[in-house]
Amino acid sequence: MTVSAVGAMSALRTAGAPRTVRRSGFTVAADGSYAACLAETVPPAGGSAGGGLLAERWTLAGPEPYAVPLPGPQPEEPGTQVLPLTDGRVLIRRRVADRHDLALLYPTGPDTGELPVGSLVGADVRLLPPAPGGAAYALAYDEDGDRTGVWRVHRTSEGVPEPVMAVPGRCTGGVWLDRAGRLLAVDSEQDGRTKAVAADLHTGRTSPLLEITEDSDDRLLLAEPDSGLLLLRSDATGEARLGWGVLGSRRPVRFPDALRVPGVLLTPVAAQPGQILMPEASVVALRAEVPGGAESLALWRPGERRLHWRASPPGWLGAAGMWLPGDELRLPYADEQCPAGLAAYEPPAGWPEPGGSAGGAGVVARALPALPARPALPALPARREWCVLPLQQAPLAG
Repeated sequence: MTVSAVGAMSALRTAGAPRTVRRSGFTVAADGSYAACLAETVPPAGGSAGGGLLAERWTLAGPEPYAVPLPGPQPEEPGTQVLPLTDGRVLIRRRVADRHDLALLYPTGPDTGELPVGSLVGADVRLLPPAPGGAAYALAYDEDGDRTGVWRVHRTSEGVPEPVMAVPGRCTGGVWLDRAGRLLAVDSEQDGRTKAVAADLHTGRTSPLLEITEDSDDRLLLAEPDSGLLLLRSDATGEARLGWGVLGSRRPVRFPDALRVPGVLLTPVAAQPGQILMPEASVVALRAEVPGGAESLALWRPGERRLHWRASPPGWLGAAGMWLPGDELRLPYADEQCPAGLAAYEPPAGWPEPGGSAGGAGVVARALPALPARPALPALPARREWCVLPLQQAPLAG
């Protein structure tokens, strides 16, 4: 493991400024240029004002990551969502009475600029993860009709939310299945069961994606479009377990024993891109948590039968990370010594490993110089258009 720990702008740490004690909802833009989160601040020593929740934007594309607070006229509510856009603005969703207001935030010197961009109404409204291409979407659940609307909320023709399609049931989650921003997977709850379905935003059609057993809850957690690798959580085996499959394949879902660690919650964070049509070789980063708050990083390939354990960065910001083509895995973190940092991790040795030993060992971190500005990403080999096939019941290991 190698770690790059670079500080934020010193102006944000001046004496008398509110101190950030916690960050949540950290999300990275689709191209890795920016990130956004909610930051909880407390007043400075001896002060009585200036604390609460506020939006915070991180710049990731330069030589050093840094964070800029975007405070509003009043503190944000805990249920507020923020989404980074590729142009540097932050889309925010706030609940106001029975509606959900949307606005674009941007820094204007010491202040925060805000541009309202409409509202959505529904029993539950959630911003989806950043879409490839820079657009932004939201899910709005209509309780009376038992359906969820997919809305485009950024880069629309009129500058206000536009309806795209409706999906039956109460939908949660949200995973992009391709790099064109056309195929979206959501977890649809109907009749007490949750199944992942694929929605084609161009045609408005939905198709089953995960139907492992009739009575199981099958949720999609992560997709890597280059290889077609899917990571999911299902209770088809009698307990909730992590499994993997391949988009567009007729092979079944598999539930490897390596992803079943007693007393440890494993959450997929990111998958290695660029492994064109090679899902077994794509490395997956997982956040490992145990009761009491201890955490670490686990790296895993579907083609292997073990986890590679790594020390996580101090102050890792939840199950967040980014893995861009041609780059290393990078995990965001913040602590007293580094208010905005990225930890860089190289993938494990090449697969298959000749004479590889069972089990993994942690590697001591060493300091890296500041990252250079990220160059333009090289073009990847041509990808085929993914088809969507329902993945069926599978063996419990392998």
